[in-house]
Amino acid sequence: MKALIPCGGKGTRLRPLTFTTAKPLIPVANKPIVHFIIEQILEAGINDIGIIVAPETDQCFRATLGDGSRWGAKITYILQEKQTGLADTVNKARDFLGDSSFLMFLGDNLIQGRVKEIVADFQNSDTDAIIQFKKVKDPRQFGVAVLDQNQRVIKLVEKPQDPPTDLAVAGIYLFRPVIHQAVQEIKPSWRGELEITDAIQRLVDMNCRVEARELKGWWLDTGKKEDILEANRVILDDYAQFDILGEVDKESSITGRVELGTGSKVKNSIIRGPVRIGDNVTIINSFIGPYTTIGSGCMVENVSLQYSVVLDNCDLNNVDTIEDSLIGYNSKVYRQETRRKTLRLMVGDDSEITI
Repeated sequence: MKALIPCGGKGTRLRPLTFTTAKPLIPVANKPIVHFIIEQILEAGINDIGIIVAPETDQCFRATLGDGSRWGAKITYILQEKQTGLADTVNKARDFLGDSSFLMFLGDNLIQGRVKEIVADFQNSDTDAIIQFKKVKDPRQFGVAVLDQNQRVIKLVEKPQDPPTDLAVAGIYLFRPVIHQAVQEIKPSWRGELEITDAIQRLVDMNCRVEARELKGWWLDTGKKEDILEANRVILDDYAQFDILGEVDKESSITGRVELGTGSKVKNSIIRGPVRIGDNVTIINSFIGPYTTIGSGCMVENVSLQYSVVLDNCDLNNVDTIEDSLIGYNSKVYRQETRRKTLRLMVGDDSEITI
């Protein structure tokens, strides 16, 4: 069995950050989103992984993930010239997939558990496809499933204005090779894309067995700044530990689950977890509040920072309060004049902000 991770989207809702960083490579809790996905795929016993990439992000993925050997996996990169729908990613990956069944795991989704279980369920069944769904308050932005009493899919609708159910299709799909025939028999939607929901509906129309499994844990689509911050909060809540590898002076106070990386130093500061801080970070005269991650190589001085994600090599200086912010690589945020004001920022890579 193989795995396919579509990562070819442009991430327009996360611009300007995604002008220079592919969305699945943005760190959440100091780990790129796609790393969480790869780890779950490997846990499910799959180590042959295809990653769909766009021309402008191809080299970024290759440089970050390599050939997969660090995980004991084999990664194949598959180029998708234009974003033409998830069903088209299956087309583009046909040579890689061959006649294998496969797991498709969307590259910008974070899902809590059950991947191993749903893959095992699929492998031990004779079903042609399994989709995962989650009950949501507003299903109009998702593919929506209609099920019978046996959890078999009888209808799928993509982003309906009048949803027939509250069952949103989550970012995990399992397919037998018959999906390739279904993809060949569908037409582009009104968006000009080959929709995976249409391909699954075609399987249903072909009398194939398509089943659904409910996702009980959290499901996070990291499409916007607020989604990244929420993902950061949820992952820190679930996985942060107390692990101090750096230096903390006697004037500082650390409470809760705080991870401090190697070579990092905390001086005359307060840190309240859950917080994750990378390697070689210096924090001076600052307050680092809960649900914050700071990437490696950062300098934070005279700053109050909470509920935020700061990527590598940033310099934050003399800012009273930064909260609910996503700050890109190599950025500088500092104050020239003393003036109290809460900042809410979304800052792209290599930026400099003077206040």
